[in-house]
Amino acid sequence: MGQAIGQILPTAVGVAISPLPIVAVVLMLVTPRGKRNGPAFIVGWLAGLAAVGIVVIAASGGAGASDDAAPATWVSWLKLVLGALCLLVAARQWRGRPADGEEPATPKWMGALDRFTPIRAAGAGIVLSAANPKNLVLAVAGAVAVAGAGVSTSQEAIAWIVFMLIASAGVAAPVIIAFAMGDRSRELLDRLKTRMTHNNAVIMAVLLVVIGAKLIGDGITGLSG
Repeated sequence: MGQAIGQILPTAVGVAISPLPIVAVVLMLVTPRGKRNGPAFIVGWLAGLAAVGIVVIAASGGAGASDDAAPATWVSWLKLVLGALCLLVAARQWRGRPADGEEPATPKWMGALDRFTPIRAAGAGIVLSAANPKNLVLAVAGAVAVAGAGVSTSQEAIAWIVFMLIASAGVAAPVIIAFAMGDRSRELLDRLKTRMTHNNAVIMAVLLVVIGAKLIGDGITGLSG
């Protein structure tokens, strides 16, 4: 199981520090329903990650993801493809970064966060964890790595729970800060939102290059082994 957890750490961290979901949960927390919407978002976020893990690990296991406790050949090829996708998305993020002094654009739906109910907040958590293309690529890569580790079903479940906990650290931190500090957290959360918004493209580009390079390296290692 240690090997499986080691394989998922980079992708889990990549999901955890994805700026857009962190900005979304911060914006929810400063609305009148923030104390309810923040936790609801986390519940949806975890549900989305759990769904990706269950589907991908089950499908990969059925397709023979592990061969004598090592990843099957198709898993190595999939890692190559996912690594290449990470690099392509990284290049797109880098090209789309705002110029010096330019105000970065934010998705239009963020303007409606003050009207979100807890149910809609939970739905946003599901979408941003399981349907956001960047996070979905990283989560699929993590789930495939777990399936290819050749461990038991219970160990796969534990490894994916570890993935979910690490991947949720970024969105959980603002919620914890808001509950721990109360109204005093507003200034801190506002600074966090501003920095994440302005550096979103650069953060994601660097992360995706590092993770993409690792996935490609793992794929090459698996095919040459």
